[in-house]
Amino acid sequence: MRIINSEEITKTVKEMCIKANCHINCDIKSALENSVQTEKSPVSKGVLENLLKNAEIAHQKEVPICQDTGMAVFFIEIGNEVFIEGDTITEAVNKGVSQGYTEGYLRKSVVADPLDRVNTKDNTPAVIYYDFVKGDKIKITFAPKGFGSENKSALKMLNPSDGVQGIIDFVIDTVRKAGANPCPPMVIGVGIGGTMDKAAQIAKKALTRDITVRNEKEYYKDLENTLLEKINKLGIGPQGMGGTTTALAVNIETYPTHIAGLPVAVNVNCHATRHAVEEI
Repeated sequence: MRIINSEEITKTVKEMCIKANCHINCDIKSALENSVQTEKSPVSKGVLENLLKNAEIAHQKEVPICQDTGMAVFFIEIGNEVFIEGDTITEAVNKGVSQGYTEGYLRKSVVADPLDRVNTKDNTPAVIYYDFVKGDKIKITFAPKGFGSENKSALKMLNPSDGVQGIIDFVIDTVRKAGANPCPPMVIGVGIGGTMDKAAQIAKKALTRDITVRNEKEYYKDLENTLLEKINKLGIGPQGMGGTTTALAVNIETYPTHIAGLPVAVNVNCHATRHAVEEI
């Protein structure tokens, strides 16, 4: 049994909040750089160059890449040989979010009630998904989610008979309707299977996968490539300025489902697709 003090979790989460909001990931940066070379529209090529310039300024000065520093979303794997002393892990994570967003001067975007709309003033509570695994470590994945992109996400309960074409049509229609609002070029997370809520969860988790890594199943890898090609033919382009770079990647995750269902969720993300991973 390994004992981890909750203060270590809080400190790690605090640092992750600042890091993810201020420093773009290498896979995203490389994809944007490659898009500058492949984009056919001169105007959109300039937009991509400005996005990279913005990311570089944020990195150097450690200021947010975007003013919407998102709602704090976590995927946490807890080893079965870990004992947490002090606060509960949920309390520790929320303390870290509060400290990170306050001390890092990150925008606080969370309201305590969906209708009363009173700001909690420290960006808590976080949205946390737990998974219990073997081992003596805690793996924390943090993904701040801005709502310019979150608001354009969608879920549909397809019939099994809708098949692959039904999935393709729904994903493409969702991205078309999103237009320029999610700050493209987008990264699209697609969750297929499970239940209504599970499909939405794995679609969001798909956005934390390195965009250079394709689905391990050849069938879904091909579907990722097909969807990306079709999305980039929509002509939305970087920041809605047209061109050939509407999305940087499509990441698909799947889960077993019921014989009568085919749930599909599309979680849209912006060009920054911020996330950080740490292990304690």
